[in-house]
Amino acid sequence: MMIFALALFLLTYALLLVFPKYRAYIALGTALIFVLTRMMSVEKIFTVDWIPNWNVLMMILGTMGVVTLFIESKMPALLADMIIDKMPNVKWATVALALFAGLISAFVDNVATVLMVAPVAVTLAKKLKVSPVNIIIAIAISSNLQGAATLVGDTTSILLGAEAKMNFAQFFFFQHKFGLFWICQVAAIVSAIVLLFLFRKDKQPIHMEEKTEVTDYVPTYLLLGTILLLILASFMPFSDNFRESFPINGVICVGLFIIGLIRKIIKKMDIKPTVKELDFFTLLLLFGLFVIIGGVEEVGIIKKISEIIKDISGGNIFIMYTIFVWISVMLSAVIDNIPYVMTMLPVVTMIAHSMGIAPYVLYFGLVVGATLGGNLTPIGASANIAGIGILRKEGHEVSVGTFMHISVPFTLSAVISGYIMTWLIFKPAGIPFFG
Repeated sequence: MMIFALALFLLTYALLLVFPKYRAYIALGTALIFVLTRMMSVEKIFTVDWIPNWNVLMMILGTMGVVTLFIESKMPALLADMIIDKMPNVKWATVALALFAGLISAFVDNVATVLMVAPVAVTLAKKLKVSPVNIIIAIAISSNLQGAATLVGDTTSILLGAEAKMNFAQFFFFQHKFGLFWICQVAAIVSAIVLLFLFRKDKQPIHMEEKTEVTDYVPTYLLLGTILLLILASFMPFSDNFRESFPINGVICVGLFIIGLIRKIIKKMDIKPTVKELDFFTLLLLFGLFVIIGGVEEVGIIKKISEIIKDISGGNIFIMYTIFVWISVMLSAVIDNIPYVMTMLPVVTMIAHSMGIAPYVLYFGLVVGATLGGNLTPIGASANIAGIGILRKEGHEVSVGTFMHISVPFTLSAVISGYIMTWLIFKPAGIPFFG
């Protein structure tokens, strides 16, 4: 049964790579096979054990909806205009937009961030009669950088929060230490310095004559309310049993989105465009993957993978951490990091449990590597694909070489700084630096 499950899992992974347009259907089809062969119990999907998975799906759905309303309000475009208006030239405007995209993507989906900020960059480039290629690439790769900064920054962060039982506040401060948010900020600063060097010749002066007008501020309040309520929920004295049996974060995110939809209905505004923007394809993909990973874990494959990694590292935690970071970087450059992270988080849990250590440094290394690794190539992250698509519509074909001329130094500088900081902050107590 283990061999059959592994073969099916690997085949599914291959099909996900080859047929990206059909990923959700492939995952659901494999999930059905796992259920029919009893490698995964359908009853388990509707028990308390699956509440964390439903919480993840509800968080993603609700966040998608609130972000869509936020984009429709044009507030992100106004913020970008205000930033550009303060910059002296194209070089600084590019870096400022990249940093802005990174900060926004800590709370908003990466692709949505690109769709928000890129039009401003295109408009700027047209006014100055310069190519938008470098600016859009910088925005795209920066939007991936901060995915691990907060609980709602990226799907991988939501998955990490579920596996590690981390709340919103713990991404900022974890066990009285600086959390992933601050590690991402350091990586952002280091990579921004790299961008300043790469774009050092872009010194054309700029000035924004017209700023975007915002007439609806309610979506902004809904997004801020989502963040605030997630923080408050983190500090509420709920019992562990309640948190594991009730999808608190999911209810918050979906609830605020529903409030936004009801408001549009009351104001007789069309909600169809908003609903159409929801990425149900990704939600179905995630649901199928949850079933598949559950089945893979049930038959013992996760345990076997953890034993192999332990053998390769010789039980050395630093080597193990290094493996997780850099393998994650390399794999995420060519494959979707969602199924990868979903597969490897239980592996980390099992390794740490068998060694009697806290898993957090391995969790964070895995997610930092997987989140940033997608920046290496044009196909490594959805945000990159979205950015290149925008450029193609504007008549600019971006070669792999052009993209990687910017993405490789940017990504390596960000990963190396994140790699070092994560180990220094979260290295298990009593373990030598290279132990």
